[in-house]
This record gives sequence, structure tokens and C-alpha cells, in this order.
Amino acid sequence: MKTWFITGTSTGLGKVLTEKLLAKGDKVIATVRTKNALEDLRTKYPDALLVSILDVTNVDQIKNIVDKAFSDAGTIDVIVNNAGYGLFCSVEEATDEQIDHQIQTNIIGSVQVIRAALPHLRAQGHGKILQLSSAGGQTTYPNFSYYHLTKWAVEGFCETIAQELSPFNIDVTIVEPGAHSTSFGSNLQTAPIIEDYNKTPAGDVRRAIESNTFPINNDVDTSVQAIIHYIDTDEQSLRLTLGGDAYRDIRASLVSRLEALDAQKEIALASEIKS
Repeated sequence: MKTWFITGTSTGLGKVLTEKLLAKGDKVIATVRTKNALEDLRTKYPDALLVSILDVTNVDQIKNIVDKAFSDAGTIDVIVNNAGYGLFCSVEEATDEQIDHQIQTNIIGSVQVIRAALPHLRAQGHGKILQLSSAGGQTTYPNFSYYHLTKWAVEGFCETIAQELSPFNIDVTIVEPGAHSTSFGSNLQTAPIIEDYNKTPAGDVRRAIESNTFPINNDVDTSVQAIIHYIDTDEQSLRLTLGGDAYRDIRASLVSRLEALDAQKEIALASEIKS
């Protein structure tokens, strides 16, 4: 039996993960933004589920909630940074406030949850951090520039701290789901459309989302079960990719980037000072 701390459990992958963990006998400290979001689960699992209200843009609140979670649980085995959302618009359409909130939620919120948990994880001598990213943390899609900004940033952060935390027996894994049938799409934040972008790839993707023709072919239950299996078997990998589209799109992006890098090999090496 393990104890998990999971942010963003009101809907989507976070809620499904919480449900499956409770059903298998694990304990969950879940954070939500709406008071009664998990009332059904709290009634069903009164001894295994603790629910806290948390806005991950509030750093002081993060520290208080994380400290209380460790105090109440004693030991927390897995930290899951799941809270986040997508800002869906072309680069010019977003307001400054929308950009700031996207960054505060997806980057700063994730970073501060990890920072708040680390003193406790070091003290207990072990722990696993699962950072929910996206296929969009390795590849890109038009109209998601600010979402990609946050996911690429948090992946760089996690790849760095994985090296720093390994000596403390704290593992970091970046989870990269593709498109799943969750509330992610319905929770996308949008902005007033600038007509000039209608005939660009940004407009194409927006119309695909609006017409429900954007392909979503991954099963949430299967992907959540893969996360649980990953933790239960004590595997360790820097990244965990979930979904056929995520695998194909990330692979194509990495191959393209490697080909572009290799094409510049002579230019790059020419600057190297020979000893």
C-alpha cells in the first residue's frame, strides 16, 4: 500500500487515477479547486482519501497544504503534479493576463509543489515525483504555443532536478500523455480570434477542435493503469509516454531534430578550440 499526493483531481486523468488507487487499497491525498468535487469518493473511502482545497497559483497555500499532507500522512510515497490546463489560441490572440496565468499554473505551480515536498522526501529518504507533461512537452501543435511554453519549460526543469535528486533516492518521471477523452479539451481557455490567422495552421487546428475531428484515440483507463503499474513495479525512467499519437509525434519530432542537428555538425565542430 502506498500513499499518493495528487494535484488537480477534480476531473480527467487526475480523478481517474485517484479512483483506481483507492479501489486497489492505496491512500490518496487529493487536491481540488472546488470544495465538493470528490464528495462521492470521500464518502466511499473515508479512511483512505483526504481532500484539500488548493489553488496552485498560490505559493503560500501550496506550502501549507503540502506540509499538512506530510504531517497527516507521515510518509508520502508518490507526488503527482497533475494540475494544469491548456490555453488554446494563436500567439497574438492571448491577453497578458492569460499568458501569466498559464505560466503561473503549469510552470510555477508545478515547481512550487515539488519544492514544498522535497524537504519531506529527503527526510524520509525516498520518494517518486510524477510530473504530468504532455506529448506537447516534446513536440508542438499550432494554436498551443503558450501551453507548449509551459510543458517544454517544466520538462527541462524536471530533467535537471532528476540529476540533483537521485542521490537522495528521489526519482523524477515526466509523464507525456497524448490526446485522451478527458475534460482537457472542454476546459481549454480561448481568446477572441484574429481573422488573419484563420488561413494559417492555427486556424486549421482550431477548426478541427471545434468540429470534433481532431483525433483522440487513447483510452484513459489504460493509460492510468500504466502509471500505477509503473509505480508498483518500481520502474525508473525519466519519461513515460502514454498513447500511440504521443509515441508517433514525439518520435517524429526527435528524428527531425536529430537530422537537423547532424546536418550542422561541421558548423558546430568548427568552433571548437583544438587542444
